[in-house]
Parts: sequence; C-alpha cells; structure tokens
Amino acid sequence: MKAAIPIYDICSLTQRQDDLLISRFAPYLKSHRNLHLAHKHSFYHLVFFTQGDGSQTIDFKQVPVKPFQIYFMIPGQVHNWAFRGKVDGYIINFSVPFFQSFLLKANYLEDFPFFTGIVADSVIDVPAGMQQQITGLFEQLIHETEEPKPLADDMVRSIMLQLFIAIARLGFTSVNKTIPSYNYTLLRSFQKLIEKNYATLRLPKQYAELLYITPNHLNALCNDVLGIPAGEVIRNRIALEAKRLLINNDLTVQEIANQLNFADNSYFTRFFKKQVGSTPEEFRKTTNSHD
Repeated sequence: MKAAIPIYDICSLTQRQDDLLISRFAPYLKSHRNLHLAHKHSFYHLVFFTQGDGSQTIDFKQVPVKPFQIYFMIPGQVHNWAFRGKVDGYIINFSVPFFQSFLLKANYLEDFPFFTGIVADSVIDVPAGMQQQITGLFEQLIHETEEPKPLADDMVRSIMLQLFIAIARLGFTSVNKTIPSYNYTLLRSFQKLIEKNYATLRLPKQYAELLYITPNHLNALCNDVLGIPAGEVIRNRIALEAKRLLINNDLTVQEIANQLNFADNSYFTRFFKKQVGSTPEEFRKTTNSHD
C-alpha cells in the first residue's frame, strides 16, 4: 500500500530546529525535488516567482505558474508542483507561532484575504507597478537572514508584515469596490467558524446563531458575495477535508467518514459523490494515479 501523504515541518526541510526558512527559490527547489509530489505543510508557506512556467496544484485546484505571481498557503493544505524549464524567485516558510509572540493579536494573519485557505484568493499576480517593490522586500529578507544583526528576527517579521500589507491592499481595493466592509468582515467570520467547526456543525442556521444574524441574512450574504448559498460553502469545506484525507491511503473510507462525523459510510459516499462527482474510492484511485 502506498505510504501516507508526507507532512513536512520546517525542521524536516532545514535539518534544524527553526520557525523560519527564507531562501531564493531555485536552490530550494534543487534541494527538495521530492516536493513535486503531493504533500502537506505544518507551516505557512509562500512563494514569489520571478521566473517560471508550468503549473501547481493547491487543494486539488490547478493554477498556472508565471513570473511575478505570488501564492500563499496555510498549514494543512495539499500541494504539488509541475514546473517546466527554469524556475526562480523567493520562498518563505514560517511556523504558526512565529508572529504570535510579536503581535498582541494572535490571529492577526487570519485577517489577510490570502491566508484564508481559499485558492482563488491566495494566488495573486503582482502588477507591473508593484513588482520592483515586492522584489525589494524579498531581497531585504534574504539580506537579513544571510547577514543577521541584532533583533534580526523582529526585522524579518516587520518586513514580512510590509509584504503582507502591500499584497493585501491589492485584494482589499478590489473587494471594497463591490462589498461593504461590514459584509466582508461578516463573511470572514463565517469562514473562520466553518474552519473550526465543519466536522460538527453542518447547518447554516447553526452558524447564523453564532454570528447573531438570521439564516436568511447569511444566505443572502453568501449568494451576493460568493454566488453560492451558505449551505454550499459549508459542504464545500467538508468535501475539501474529505479529499485531503482520501489521499492518505493509511485511512480507510470508513475511518474518514467517522472522522468527519458521518453517521455511516454510505451516507458519506452519497455526500461525496454529490459534491465531487465521484465516489471516495474513485477519487482516491484517480488522484493517486497522478502522483
């Protein structure tokens, strides 16, 4: 039987105890050729491409790779690359606690639109007018890690926050043109609640109660902003977790159904087929044949 999907932490990539890895991408890729296979990270991960072609798959959604594209991943997402030709740029891996001791608001990063785990929001083309600025920030980060000075970690954190805010402003500009800030905040709160409770809370009315709004209000919000009802947002997150678990052949379909709190295997299979278009066994077979 195929081994379980690998889950990497920063230590396994650097061979030392650390909360941070910053590198130019070409040497990193050369040292970690195995990362073209599907894998998970236990840390935050972002890459800024300055040169490259091919594709990558994040949580089973394939996106093209191109110069001056930046992508962000949160812990637990499934990822693999399929590059063509020479690829270069910059990579940052950092642990969940890396900013927690630095910022009073422990979940500060969750407010950035690209750290939601939604693939469509986390792969961003940097416009020509910002490419020099973003490249300069990455060069500062490389310099700080290659020639560390007093308070180097705090300097790195402050440069990373400049980077995050600069990229976030791109997204906020486009979001704010069409979505009132209150609705955007409410939607993010809904998404965060789903992330914490998808295995136990399945109904929009349960989330509406936690948000102190009516189920109709929640449905209208999701339909207006996302184009799908609240129930579909919840079901999509459950289906995504099922996909992530199914690529681990060490788990049986029954065990996955139990982990996601389905009453029985047949109910889970019906749910999965309706959401994904194939049975769990078919999805597992097809996905594994691509590795």
